[in-house]
Amino acid sequence: MIRHIVFFSATNPDDVERIREGLMMLASIPHSTHFEVGRNLQSDAISAERVDLVVYAEFTDETALAAYKADPIYADCIALVRPLRELRIAADFKSD
Repeated sequence: MIRHIVFFSATNPDDVERIREGLMMLASIPHSTHFEVGRNLQSDAISAERVDLVVYAEFTDETALAAYKADPIYADCIALVRPLRELRIAADFKSD
């Protein structure tokens, strides 16, 4: 299984909900076995970066993750969210 985790912060805090709505578009892509978007509830006193939203998804393998990223909805989401976000950090890892 591949776990896909992405952290986002909004350039303008007033846009967090718009970003969340845009990221929820990704839930309609059929290649994940689990998908969710959540607001970050914790502020990290150690980090200077703020994280507003977290995307968490699971995929059966790297082929499914690649198909997810190749879906036109993924490109539409990027077009909507990228202008509103300040930070995006993504990580993918294999889990047994």
